[in-house]
Amino acid sequence: MLRSRYRRKLRWRHFSGTLTALAAIALLAVVAGLLQPQFPAISGSARPSDGDSFRMDDERIRLLDIDAPELDQTCTDAGGADWPCGSAARDAMARLLQSGPVECQPQDRDQYGRILARCTLAGRDLAAAIVSQGLAVASGGYHDEEREARAARRGIWQGTFQSPRAWRDRLDETDSWGWLLNLLG
Repeated sequence: MLRSRYRRKLRWRHFSGTLTALAAIALLAVVAGLLQPQFPAISGSARPSDGDSFRMDDERIRLLDIDAPELDQTCTDAGGADWPCGSAARDAMARLLQSGPVECQPQDRDQYGRILARCTLAGRDLAAAIVSQGLAVASGGYHDEEREARAARRGIWQGTFQSPRAWRDRLDETDSWGWLLNLLG
């Protein structure tokens, strides 16, 4: 009988310790959720900036998980000719934005103050639409859309291109040394 009581006491201590640990984990999860910045949904008409960003009123919004060619960027088509893929991406975004109001769920802000968001237009995911047209690369999502565009050789996948990230990095490097080249030249 004494052993039985001792065993029940040990089980209760183990059970109450487990409950305490679970309560602490739940409390931490709630606190972490409260500390996350919450951004209200925004909607309205928008005008394009480039292939992966636009303006809605005074806010600049950048679509999450894609990277479109920069506005001045050129790509090469299947025949080896240059074409303005950055302008084409912006024009595709403009056509999409003309079809109605955009609804965005902001997630964060980037180092330039732009809202980073997932956005839809009439229920259609804007980032998925641009990637499907072959006018942006997937950078965290939308890999199925990119695979489909690549297989169909749409947009930037019809020939060759420099990734938008590499193109920006090269441009930044040129700007950094441009003052010295101008001084020496």
